[in-house]
Amino acid sequence: MFDHFVWSVLVVPAVIAGLALVSADRMPPGRAAAVLAWSAAGAAAASTVNLALFTVKAVAELPVPGQWLGWSSVVIARDTQTVPWVSWLSAVLFLASMAAVWRTRRRHRSALAVITGLGDLPADREVIVVPDPAPEAFSVEGPPGRIVVTTGMLDLLTDQQYAALLAHEREHLRGGHHRLARTAELACAAHPLLRVLAIRIDYLVERAADERAAAAVGDRRSVALALGAAALAGPRTPAGLHLAERPGVVPKRVRELLMPRRRPLSWLYLLLPGALAAFSLVWTVEAARDLLELFHAAA
Repeated sequence: MFDHFVWSVLVVPAVIAGLALVSADRMPPGRAAAVLAWSAAGAAAASTVNLALFTVKAVAELPVPGQWLGWSSVVIARDTQTVPWVSWLSAVLFLASMAAVWRTRRRHRSALAVITGLGDLPADREVIVVPDPAPEAFSVEGPPGRIVVTTGMLDLLTDQQYAALLAHEREHLRGGHHRLARTAELACAAHPLLRVLAIRIDYLVERAADERAAAAVGDRRSVALALGAAALAGPRTPAGLHLAERPGVVPKRVRELLMPRRRPLSWLYLLLPGALAAFSLVWTVEAARDLLELFHAAA
């Protein structure tokens, strides 16, 4: 079974993360975000299931469970006798992965509870203006989806820039960007090698929303100026046009708006991450069958 550990736990997540670094800018940002998010989810699921299978194997290697349930723990252990550490290492990694996913999921729920509780957002309005001098804007998943803008943000923007902001946030809602980012974060929690994907997807959903905003208002410069105004407003602007504000990201988004680069799209960039994740999931089914056959041989 060791080959399953190598492929699904080590190789596939690392390769998909590497592909994200070299291929994300060669795909349309919205499409790239979706491809990478669901590839990360598939790779993380395959890795987690494999770790769970090895955890079961680790327990089965103990003499006491074998005596109770009628199998030979020696036969179970013999399958990985050249790498005896893999079963118990997998058990530790599996528990750590589950704890990280649980913490991330709890943080998502807490953040959503805080946002949706902000003034009991009315369900009959798409845009809610909140009296707050802090310049912030963000969208809230539905149904119905809503956009929250503070008076501090309104004071910063011209009418055309405000229209760009609304188009930006509407694209987040239309494109399901919250779901993609959340999926990537959970995958990252399940497997640390996938962290690079979560970072890239945060950036890509913002780029996708920037492009939709530019198309909606017909002026890429206005979107770039709105993005710059939000960025210069200060560190209290964690949402809306100011998402993905790691060092260098906002200037990169502005550059892409003002000097868009035309890159040829290769279908390989779209297919390869998903194909690797899918194959890893299929390979995981084979791992489960191998474990069942091992138990049958040990009975």
